[in-house]
Amino acid sequence: MRQLVSLISYLEAFSALLLFSVAMPVKYIGGNPELVSIVGAIHGGLFVLFVGLLLFGVGKHWNRVAFYHGFIAAIIPAGPFLFDGLLISGEYDLK
Repeated sequence: MRQLVSLISYLEAFSALLLFSVAMPVKYIGGNPELVSIVGAIHGGLFVLFVGLLLFGVGKHWNRVAFYHGFIAAIIPAGPFLFDGLLISGEYDLK
């Protein structure tokens, strides 16, 4: 479960960075909004999947604090990279 959450968190973070660094400049500088629609939809789906996996893992694998920290990390660009480090370290494991 931890590996799946790590993978989705990295994909979600990369999609956010791609959205902010590539798709949005193409939209506002190049005048082409199609890339934002595609990357934005992918990013939104990964965000929902990430939060869903966190909800699924709370109580079975991690404590409730993991959900709160993971949700906040998902909102902050590149936050899932930091959260993944805490998740791997066992910070949130049920004792």
